[in-house]
Amino acid sequence: MKHEIVQKLHKNFNDYGQKTEGGLEFWFARDLQVLLGYDQWKNFQKVIEKAKIACQNVGLVTEDQFADVGKMITAGKGATREIDDIALTRHACYLIAQNGDPRKEEIAFAMAYFANEITNFTLKRDAYVRGEQLITNEHIKNNKDTRDLLVKRGIVPENLPPEEDIKKVERRLKSEDKKFLKGNKKE
Repeated sequence: MKHEIVQKLHKNFNDYGQKTEGGLEFWFARDLQVLLGYDQWKNFQKVIEKAKIACQNVGLVTEDQFADVGKMITAGKGATREIDDIALTRHACYLIAQNGDPRKEEIAFAMAYFANEITNFTLKRDAYVRGEQLITNEHIKNNKDTRDLLVKRGIVPENLPPEEDIKKVERRLKSEDKKFLKGNKKE
């Protein structure tokens, strides 16, 4: 798949994502229909029905993943009318992609996109359940700041000889801190 197409589709999937007032992420099926390259709603509904069956077969509550909603659209001459739509969770979108026509570039992309997103979510959830701390941007920044401080003091962790253990490093840092503090008191 061409890089430009991947970038466009990724942006579109992210742009069409919605959030409820409670922060739950979802997509409208009619938006997803267009993103996945389906011209007719009735053809896309067949894919949705297959995805619902897959959802039931893995023991999920279908209504939690595929919520029927109404959506107001503008018709001819500015009139509005309500049409049926479906609010889809990320998992529902994944199931739809898995049941779509894989010959469509959009479906192939969606399969990879949602599989990757589901995998990331599952890893985070499983780590949380196990009580593991996830590596956050703050954690990474803290590690970088610590490394920068060590390097400024002439300690490059990867250059330490194997016999140089953590206790020796701690003693050296404490000694340097004391010297630094004594030097600042004189000023």
